[in-house]
Amino acid sequence: MKYTSQQVAKPYFIFALMLFAGQIAFGLLMGIQYINGDIGFPAIPFNVARMVHVNLLIIWILFGFMGASYYLVPEESETELFSPRLARITFWIFAVASVATVLGYLLVPYAELARITKNYLWPTMGREFLEQPTITKIGIVIVCLAFVFNIGMTILKGRKTVINMVLITGLVGLAVFYLFSFYNPANLTLDKYFWWFVVHLWVEGVWELILGAILAFVLIKVTGVDREYIEKWLYLIIAMALISGLIGMGHHYFWIGPPKYWLWMGSAFSALEPVPFFMMVLFAFKVVKERRRTHQNQIAITWALGCSVMAFLGAGVWGFLHTLAPVNYYTHGTQLTAAHGHLAFFGAYAMIVLCIISYAMPILRGRPQGNPLAAQKVERFGFWAMCISMIGITLALTVAGAWQVALQRIPESGEALSFMATQGELMGVYWVRLGFGVIFALGLVAYFASFFVGRETVRAEAGAPLPQTS
Repeated sequence: MKYTSQQVAKPYFIFALMLFAGQIAFGLLMGIQYINGDIGFPAIPFNVARMVHVNLLIIWILFGFMGASYYLVPEESETELFSPRLARITFWIFAVASVATVLGYLLVPYAELARITKNYLWPTMGREFLEQPTITKIGIVIVCLAFVFNIGMTILKGRKTVINMVLITGLVGLAVFYLFSFYNPANLTLDKYFWWFVVHLWVEGVWELILGAILAFVLIKVTGVDREYIEKWLYLIIAMALISGLIGMGHHYFWIGPPKYWLWMGSAFSALEPVPFFMMVLFAFKVVKERRRTHQNQIAITWALGCSVMAFLGAGVWGFLHTLAPVNYYTHGTQLTAAHGHLAFFGAYAMIVLCIISYAMPILRGRPQGNPLAAQKVERFGFWAMCISMIGITLALTVAGAWQVALQRIPESGEALSFMATQGELMGVYWVRLGFGVIFALGLVAYFASFFVGRETVRAEAGAPLPQTS
């Protein structure tokens, strides 16, 4: 580790993984509730489990992005972090606010939570993915501003690289577009129009910049390929991501009331969104093929390559499957949306966070060459278990979505099944999805277990005596 201030990334990574475990736990609960809706009721009904599951997803990825930034920016800028103390303060503020909000979802009826937090003074609650109380949203803004200030000042006083510039652009966009969560017009069309300014422009816009910057940083470190070569690829990927992603937001506007030109603008530009992800696959594999050194942390390379492939499949292929307006007319709101969402989020964002943790955490724990081979073997099992099970979940949801369209959307009104009758026909697929969810959880357990494998080896290499055995 080149700079002592990089240590502030460690609690962000640890807490991100804790929240990830919580997200998977609630995901399994939801999988069971799809089969038997009475499970968990009334303590944790399905709508609360879903709210917690989705919010934990967003929060843990944000913690991962923040930890990644605090780790890589000092190294890229060749200077210590501007204020490690500010980084530690914002960590505790964000952690406490996150835990308090999730506990509020679980322990207090949502309407009562809105009353307690005085949502009536500035109503922002009640919208999907933006369920956080207004006071929590204000706290998130404060944390984001402090975080961006800390990273920005570090970059200003140090070396400016393409990776730093792409990263800070993404982080500023993350903070700016979240401000639209405070705008809650009474008109539903207007509300949904600007609601996507947060949801889409995060996950299909500025988050992709953060993804590209982190991936480029890891590949430079583990392959030794010239920075200039990697930066050229990064420019191309980010340009295509912004060109396709910004106007491609129109694929969310098909059925909410904006002008009909969005049908074709949204279709055309969102159809281009697989291109930057395919370029990312080519980029990652070409860089690894042309590497100038063999880094001992091979599992970090595995995560980098896996991230590019899974992101292309989830965000690119499965996104394209139902993005054209004539197709989306039938598929909108079906399990096909869930199939795309699960694979895209895991491939693009969960895996890049797990990738930077796999690279950086061994260094933060005094293992500059990576974890021992035994630990990497355990982690590789976790990698394949999570990837294969997520593909299984996606395929199961794809079958469910296509079947749902066939039963509920395509037939004439007299022949179409109702929503609940259709769900009854899909129970077998939901059992398959739940089975793959259990395998995913086992993969995550293996990922955690890898942190505790080989500790004696590291102690021996450092000159510490090994524990005595009988």
